[in-house]
Amino acid sequence: MAGAASASSPPPTPKSPKLQPPLLERAKGPSGLDKIVLRDPRGFTAEVRLYGGQVTSWKNDHRDELLFVSNKAIFKSPGAIRGGIPICFPQFGTHGNLEKHGFARNRLWFIDDNPPPLPVNTAIKTFADLILKPSEEDLKIWPHSFEFRLRVALGPKGDLLLTSRIRNTNADGRPFSFTFAYHTYFSVSDISEVRIEGLETLDYFDNLQDKKRFTEQGDAIVFESEVDKIYLDAPPKIAIIDHEKKRTFVLRKDGLPDAVVWNPWDKKSKTIQDFGDEEYKQMLCVEPAAVEKPITLKPGEEWKGRLELSAVPSSYYSGQLDPDKVLHG
Repeated sequence: MAGAASASSPPPTPKSPKLQPPLLERAKGPSGLDKIVLRDPRGFTAEVRLYGGQVTSWKNDHRDELLFVSNKAIFKSPGAIRGGIPICFPQFGTHGNLEKHGFARNRLWFIDDNPPPLPVNTAIKTFADLILKPSEEDLKIWPHSFEFRLRVALGPKGDLLLTSRIRNTNADGRPFSFTFAYHTYFSVSDISEVRIEGLETLDYFDNLQDKKRFTEQGDAIVFESEVDKIYLDAPPKIAIIDHEKKRTFVLRKDGLPDAVVWNPWDKKSKTIQDFGDEEYKQMLCVEPAAVEKPITLKPGEEWKGRLELSAVPSSYYSGQLDPDKVLHG
């Protein structure tokens, strides 16, 4: 038969398949807390802990850590983990009667095996779904029934995507209101070498001046002292430019109108138990949030808030923010 191999020539030896690490792995953290490790075949990784539903690591394909976690962070209950992306719900900061930043960041979340479908993005193949529901103790301090579903995903270029879906499941017909933030800690080379673009000319509340309202005057935001501001009606895209590392973080947000900017600087750092005295130089928080206007849900209603982070060489980033470009997928 034409094309058939002769009896004297053995068939070619098949190549051994190159084993890829699993895209998802459940592991223990340093203090025994369960975490899920997400891996992209090209080397991007992220880690999310069941405690707090909190992302505590995001690395690029060179294994550079892109999120800041304090060397003094405490990875155990009842406190929150200092760094990564804590989730502030159902209250941001002290904007209410609950503990600061609410209780979601120091509760144990569960793997959500059967989440309601999200819009399909076929490019995203690595993701984990978590769910938080209130305990009896939670209902005593915040008497509302809810389902909080969180998807953490790695995008096709190593982007980190967080999608929160919060549903009011009150059986008594009552609505509830909440404030929210992704309290994102970025790792930077030196805070004095960092600037933020996209928040110019916006109004903000200054938490260092009794939450008084001001208008931002600078061309870009730079850092020379403690900053704790809530920028109102911030655009869907914000850039954090690290001159020394020649890296630009691009933050895209949807469903979250505000943006919080925080760095404790030297004096405040010395008063924070789980934070090194000099660590303020290596971190910056830029946090997509809904603070000025709380979100209200009637029973059965659902809110969705998304965060997409990318880290690119500054040479790729033109410095021109396109207000029309929003989240993809």
